[in-house]
Amino acid sequence: MSSITARSISTETSSRGLIDIASLILLAILLAAGFILNMTVGNALAMTGIKPQFIIAAYALAIALTRATLAQSIVYGLISAAVIQFTTSIPGLNFLTEAAGALTMAVLVKSSIGGAKVNALIATFVTTLVSGALFAVAGTLMAGFGLEAALPKVPPVLGTAIFNAVVVQALFFPLAKAIKK
Repeated sequence: MSSITARSISTETSSRGLIDIASLILLAILLAAGFILNMTVGNALAMTGIKPQFIIAAYALAIALTRATLAQSIVYGLISAAVIQFTTSIPGLNFLTEAAGALTMAVLVKSSIGGAKVNALIATFVTTLVSGALFAVAGTLMAGFGLEAALPKVPPVLGTAIFNAVVVQALFFPLAKAIKK
């Protein structure tokens, strides 16, 4: 006769491994939602000149909720970049930009910049700026244009950063409360 043992899964990142199952499940759910939102709401809003990048918002939210380490954050960024490959205009570049964005988010979350009430907002804004600016500059240079050709991309990157910051801030406290129940 076999016995079944109940197992508790914590949303806190594990100190024994790189990433625990609960954190990966949370990231997967957020990335799935982000991907769907990119394909629907993101494409609809692109007409305004701002194309929200819900995948960045998803990994930023996952890092903030799990308080991921730097190594864990890189993994979050790389997994997110793999998802972005389905829709990106420059395949492969997101592996660099999202790893840098995820590291930025982890450092800012750990620093508690702005205090607990606005940390997710500020950290996500800066994270999206880092990721978006890297993508804009590297993409422009890879296309053979001078750096000045990236300047028209500044307003959409700023708009996206503001949008992502508001989304993550709005979701952070309710999700943090739901996860800890």
